[in-house]
Amino acid sequence: MPRESNKTRQQRALEINKRLQQHYPEANSALNWRNTFELLVATILSAQSTDEIVNRVIKDLFEKYPTAEALAVADREKLEQEIYSTGFYRHKAKSIQTTAQKLIDEFDGQVPENMEEMLTLPGVARKTANVVLNEAVYSQTDNYEGIAVDTHVKRVAYRLGLTDQTDPKKVEQDLMELLPRKSWRQVSNGLILLGRQHCTARKPDHDDCPLEDLCPKVQVS
Repeated sequence: MPRESNKTRQQRALEINKRLQQHYPEANSALNWRNTFELLVATILSAQSTDEIVNRVIKDLFEKYPTAEALAVADREKLEQEIYSTGFYRHKAKSIQTTAQKLIDEFDGQVPENMEEMLTLPGVARKTANVVLNEAVYSQTDNYEGIAVDTHVKRVAYRLGLTDQTDPKKVEQDLMELLPRKSWRQVSNGLILLGRQHCTARKPDHDDCPLEDLCPKVQVS
């Protein structure tokens, strides 16, 4: 099968994005949050966990620790037990507490609103920063700095032929080159929903997928 030209790949990417917007017009993060601090903590907890588990945990967590100040001084062992069900609880407890302390020490207890400063927070890499910024900061202006690439986005983008990469940072760069900035939040959320509902890890549901005719994996199978 001949290698797809960059122009053809971009045209297909634009059509994929259009279909995703039509199929998932209200695509948003599945995490529950009321402010940027809550979204940041929830996103850190969501690593290697599910949104359903995290949402159950944070319902009580934020009642006890509603601010960075409250979370920073929480008893570590008690905090570990409160987030136990999210997995990797010791590492996550340390990350959210050290992040909370840094917010207090350097950002007046507030979550920074740009990528450069977000990446200085412990436990925050580009995926987490993109989720927080895109959902809580840039969603009204579409002035996104990147695309959140989780395991679903990485898998689905590769299967759709939008990238040949498997490293999340490189996948993000490929998607950013193919799609207009204003679509970066929506395409990430759309690919996540597609990955959960149709393009699952074990057995993709090609028959009911809204992108079946645009998927090169289907065309060559």
